Amino acid sequence: MKFAYRFSNLLGAVYRQGNLNFSKDGNAVISPVGNRISVFDLKNNSSETLPVSTTKNISCVGVSPDGNLAVVVDEDGAALLISLITRAVLHHFHFHKPVSSIRFSPDGRRFVVTKENVALMYHAPGKRREFNAFVLDKSYYGPYDETTCIDWTDDSKCFVVGSKDMSTWVFGAERWANLIYYSLGGHKDVIVGCFFEKDSLDLYTVSQDGTLCVWESDTELDGLVLRKTRDRPEDEEDEEEGTRTEGDQGEVIRGKVETPRERERTKNVRYKQISKHFFNKEGDFNNLTAAAFHKPTHILVTGFSSGIFHLHELPEFNLIHSLSISDQRITSVAINCSGDWIGFGCSRMGQLLVWEWQSESYVFKQQGHFNNMASLTYSPDGQYIVTGGDDGKVKVWNTNSGLCFVTFTEHTSSVTSVTFTSSGFVIVSASLDGTVRAFDLHRYRNFRTFTSPRPAQFSSLAVDVSGELVSAGAQDSFEIFLWSMQTGRLLEVLGGHEGPVSSLCFSPVQSILASASWDRTVRLWDMLDSWQVKETLPLTSDGLSVSYRPDGQEVAVATLNGEISFWNPQTATQTGSVSGRHDLQTGRKETDKVTAKQTAKGKSFTSLCYSADGESILAGGQSKFVCIYNVKEQLLMKKFEISCNLSFDAMEEFLDRRKMTEFGSLALVDDGTGDGDGVNISLPGVRRGDMSSRHFKPEIRVSSLRFSPTGRSWAATTTEGLLVYSLDGSLVFDPYDLDLDVTPASIRKQLRLQDWASAVVLAFRLNENALKQEVLETVPHEQIPLVCSSLPDVYVEKLLGFVASCLEKSGHLQFYLTWAQNLLMLHGQKLKNRSGSILPTLQALQKSIQRHFDNLSKLCDFNMYNIRYATALSKQRGLKRSAEEEEEDEDQSEEMSEASLEDAEMML
Repeated sequence: MKFAYRFSNLLGAVYRQGNLNFSKDGNAVISPVGNRISVFDLKNNSSETLPVSTTKNISCVGVSPDGNLAVVVDEDGAALLISLITRAVLHHFHFHKPVSSIRFSPDGRRFVVTKENVALMYHAPGKRREFNAFVLDKSYYGPYDETTCIDWTDDSKCFVVGSKDMSTWVFGAERWANLIYYSLGGHKDVIVGCFFEKDSLDLYTVSQDGTLCVWESDTELDGLVLRKTRDRPEDEEDEEEGTRTEGDQGEVIRGKVETPRERERTKNVRYKQISKHFFNKEGDFNNLTAAAFHKPTHILVTGFSSGIFHLHELPEFNLIHSLSISDQRITSVAINCSGDWIGFGCSRMGQLLVWEWQSESYVFKQQGHFNNMASLTYSPDGQYIVTGGDDGKVKVWNTNSGLCFVTFTEHTSSVTSVTFTSSGFVIVSASLDGTVRAFDLHRYRNFRTFTSPRPAQFSSLAVDVSGELVSAGAQDSFEIFLWSMQTGRLLEVLGGHEGPVSSLCFSPVQSILASASWDRTVRLWDMLDSWQVKETLPLTSDGLSVSYRPDGQEVAVATLNGEISFWNPQTATQTGSVSGRHDLQTGRKETDKVTAKQTAKGKSFTSLCYSADGESILAGGQSKFVCIYNVKEQLLMKKFEISCNLSFDAMEEFLDRRKMTEFGSLALVDDGTGDGDGVNISLPGVRRGDMSSRHFKPEIRVSSLRFSPTGRSWAATTTEGLLVYSLDGSLVFDPYDLDLDVTPASIRKQLRLQDWASAVVLAFRLNENALKQEVLETVPHEQIPLVCSSLPDVYVEKLLGFVASCLEKSGHLQFYLTWAQNLLMLHGQKLKNRSGSILPTLQALQKSIQRHFDNLSKLCDFNMYNIRYATALSKQRGLKRSAEEEEEDEDQSEEMSEASLEDAEMML
């Protein structure tokens, strides 16, 4: 179970390319990120990456109207049918050509796929089991160029397709007598969007040059007549052969020019253009790149290449508002079911925005690193992950929600390393801009900036256990700089290395700094003895990475020859080594002249990290594999393939021979230059956006690895993004001390006999999470101290770890806190003696308690202000009531006095 880590979440990237979709309730955004799908819950402010992936980057996603199914298509046309409920792949299919768009009908019975100049209508998969989930119903031919967009009428009777040949085609989904196909012109550029009006055949078409055409139909949806299949004239049958043919791939419908004879025979549906509007003002020219229309509210949203979007009310074309959200082109636009929230995706910046147009505020705003991520680190409690990228940004991610909540942009060049101090509230980052900066997580500001006397590019960073000493290694001057965190002053410059300093690491228990360099040495510097070199460890090759074991009794070093060597820092002797070059299994790049086997001789591990218990080590480098080795046995325990995305370079061991010619690989030909994005040559004076960007395939690699302090997960910064792998205990059956009499029936029998302690022990021997939770929650609250005191020592740590995991998700907060408190109070001294082994369990418990504390403290503060407001309001109302009662008493007394006077007068 120790190595049963599974892919958990993808952080660091929120959108790459493709179309955005909202969930059925409109509270979640479904976003394609590379070859994976991420779901962002806007209500609960959390994200989830589905455990499915395609072989290449996803180009389009279609979601069924009931929100249960999604069809995901990659760049090559390979499709996956995914259940959004079970997160499982239901069916594989291949369209054999790139697909531009996919759209389900509103009734959920069909979906249309556009590829090249064809629109293919399939029967949507239903609830019954089928051998072939994708059954082709009809093929529609009409446009002469590639199709771009689709829209359906509300009753699913017709659909419209836009094309790059500047035409729009309306097709009937059934055998309509008066509408088989209809072609619309009127545009001078590529059609970006075409939309039906609500419950009508009226159309809106939008083109790339910023033109909107409004089309009116002379027929209502109820006026569509089904074609009769019997008693047809022979000449009509002959003519229909030109339009409909039955084949192995379903019915084929071809658009053709209508003859006057056909026009007289039936009164076909006719369209006329009633108005034409232009988005671009005089002098401005922005390509319209994305559009979406919300039928109930008649709101049209259009995105442009300059990052501006417009909101118009149709058909009057009234501008509601216009806003610039980026300086790059808007790639995708989507509107949720209520029409309140608008989602925008910008592929070049990796941005995902959700805008509420009525209040003019952001509901969701996330952006990944623009370039590759270079480093990462976990906070001491495991709640946060900090990443540094080549774009000079430092981002802090919440591991529970998967979202970035703060970004620091003070660096002006690539961030090479980031780390937390032991307090967990200070982030330190090193950059190639010659500065090391410290950021405060309380006030979100840069409160310290460390610099060197001479400009230097810092490539490595380390902070000691106390958080007082900050060290950074320079790659150009071969020196190590030491600063004081409190004063910000430079304390010492450590010289002695004869090559660039590639990695630094402080001992977790002593003030000793280990530095690895390209001069084939690792030096141990004593911070308490005048910063002298305590030991020098000779290496067989250039040192690339160094890491201390959590107990400080061992040092691991990765070298350029692909080896990992283990050293005892006290005696400066080597205790073992692992040759990992064969485990990297690098692929062959498309530009490589040699095979992958020859290329692997030059590859090595560039990042190392010990697990929380120190028994295993995580290694990654210039490959798509991450390896876990057992340190004691020096054996490979497991390899993780971080990506299967063939859109990256160096993914396959052998090149595709079908793409090889006598002039080289066809994959190197940039045939997509200039398509859709405009001219790829930068013009003089261009200020907004770079039109000269080229298409390239990034190479897959792992730049940094870190284990979570809780030991339950590890993270890797890769070309694909920040990947998080965690232990999924619910899918692994791992019994402990199992016997024949340990069964669920015997455990429940002990519960009925109220023998709580033996029931808990038996449940942990069977080790099924659901049963363990059932047993714990059955134990009466007052019996918890007695059960904890009678537990054998071997089960105390297991129970504490299970309580920590339950506390994170369960709502029984006081109940599980009582378990944790009694376990720590009654067995505290024994646990303290084994503090090294149970440290990850205690950190997981601390993380759970801290999370609940943060949530409840906000809620309590909010309730406290509400109670104060309510009491102040009640006092004010009480004062008003007392004043009113006094007035009534005075009125009554006056009335009584007047009545008594009248009585006296009567008596007189």
